Amino acid sequence: MLTFSFDRIFKAKGIDKPFTFLTKAGFSDNFATKLKNDKIKQIGLKELEKLCIAFRCTPNDLMDWVPDENLHSDKEHPLHTIRKSDRVIDMKKILHSIPVDELEEIEGFISDKLKARADKTQ
Repeated sequence: MLTFSFDRIFKAKGIDKPFTFLTKAGFSDNFATKLKNDKIKQIGLKELEKLCIAFRCTPNDLMDWVPDENLHSDKEHPLHTIRKSDRVIDMKKILHSIPVDELEEIEGFISDKLKARADKTQ
């Protein structure tokens, strides 16, 4: 079954206040509340694109696939590429655990990665 995994991306992106983030990104209060509380079962393509832009991600980052045990599952099926591990990256928690003097090194690494990405696109 395909499911959405918004809590995972909120944590990975360090978003503590999903409702505020979503409303600032232009989503309605109702939509933001449903998404924050994991009550969204389907999303239109327009909203999916808007979410991807807001999170700087692809639709695959927002979804997870859990194969139905009753169905034969081909281990090479492309849907396996969007299966998520049980590990959830909580960047805010990780960053808070790092001593300040080591944060400069991490900031340098991230800056280098961003510069390399920018160089590729030029």
